[in-house]
Amino acid sequence: MVSIKKHSKLPPGPVSLPIVGHLHLLSPFIHQSFHKLSSIYGPLMYLRIGSNDCIVASTPELAEELLRTNELTFSARKHNAAIDHLTYNSSFAFAPYGPYWKFIKKVSTIELLGHRTLGQFQPIRTQELHHFITFLLDKSKALETVNLTEELLTLTSNFISQMMLGIRCSGTGEHPDGVRTLVREVSEIFGEFNVSDVIWFCKHLDLQGIRKRFEDIHTRYDTLLEKIISDREQVRKLKKRDNDDEVKDFLDMLLDVSEDAHSEVQLTRTHIKALILDFLTAGTDTGASSIEWALAELINNPEVLREAQKEIDQVVGKDRLVQEFDTGRLPYLQAIIKETFRLHPPIPMIIRKAVEECKINGYTIPAQSLLFVNMWSIARDPKVWEDPLKFQPQRFFIDNNTIDVKGFHYQLLPFGTGRRGCPGMSLAMLELSVTLAAMIQCFEWKVAETANTGSGSVCVDMTERPGLVVPRANDLKCVPVARFTPTLFTS
Repeated sequence: MVSIKKHSKLPPGPVSLPIVGHLHLLSPFIHQSFHKLSSIYGPLMYLRIGSNDCIVASTPELAEELLRTNELTFSARKHNAAIDHLTYNSSFAFAPYGPYWKFIKKVSTIELLGHRTLGQFQPIRTQELHHFITFLLDKSKALETVNLTEELLTLTSNFISQMMLGIRCSGTGEHPDGVRTLVREVSEIFGEFNVSDVIWFCKHLDLQGIRKRFEDIHTRYDTLLEKIISDREQVRKLKKRDNDDEVKDFLDMLLDVSEDAHSEVQLTRTHIKALILDFLTAGTDTGASSIEWALAELINNPEVLREAQKEIDQVVGKDRLVQEFDTGRLPYLQAIIKETFRLHPPIPMIIRKAVEECKINGYTIPAQSLLFVNMWSIARDPKVWEDPLKFQPQRFFIDNNTIDVKGFHYQLLPFGTGRRGCPGMSLAMLELSVTLAAMIQCFEWKVAETANTGSGSVCVDMTERPGLVVPRANDLKCVPVARFTPTLFTS
């Protein structure tokens, strides 16, 4: 590494300090710190974070060069101690690009998240949405405030846990409470900065108590999953005898693969636990946070909300609740979602790891470097977006704009791109679109008076909080005011 730095041309960057490198220049909002530094040192920047070489890219052109042209070079994912321990060193999301990753990618894309399976679970998603809207209607009648941050997290947890495990996280009993609590704890600790991960001589020290926390989470998670899997195995034995032919959830599918002696890869119990954790965490916080950001922007931009309500009223009418099949006929709603992804990307930076040295724009990128493609920064670049800080969904209609979220337009990559793109994109878009549409169709939203908004204020504070998905700093609390009361079936 020393010889590379002496004889190769690294991208520009600030002067580093011994041992800590550029750690002293970073705030808890790392994507914001990178954005400020890139405005000084350019769109391709070198930093050293503790013992790690890091490359920060901040333009769509560099994103395409790094993530498409040099995709295999940057095919690895960044690991840390919490991720490795909590995922049993068997995570699909963080696995190296190889036979195991390719097999799980194929299984998840075709079996777990394919169109057939998504179609089979459509009634469950509809039922969960009906439960949610019924809850909001009850609160509306009582003129009560709703903590939408909490309720949206419960809704997305219900969506994914029903599909994964056949369990509602808002149910009663040991399993639902345990799943909901642990998913939240895992998401939080994955996003925390741990000095032991970046400074080599601190590797075996637990200076912040993070190791103690993730070991405790792992113990509780393992116990919970072991109980859920054991219970399912007993049910499966009875079903085989009874030849029961009902829709399988993800756990059943994974157990089927593990029991297939001719499978390309033999899934172990540890693999199954790691995969369940992958899907539960990936499908919960990001979805809830995106819906919350979108609604907050609509409250702060009432003219956009009015236009969205008008579109839904015209396309769906006022006789029934909007459904998943309607969302493809709501282009303004889709533009709102794109604009939300632009200003508030589900993951603010796409992070990869170089498996070998490469050259980009005449600069050397050392092997094992961490790559940060700062989508949050790209969204705020006036060279890429006109009036970048304004929430303007109509920008996606100007000059027959064809930008979408599928990973081919490098100024907007909410689900990543290429081989490492999110396999759950179709599910996420279904959930996000229909939930946001229903909340727009059924309610006006009155911001609850808080210490942050003050008396008489209708604006939502858009301050960020550090975390893996960069949520809003303060919970979104509103009183729903019904504008349409659909007939719902929530049993």
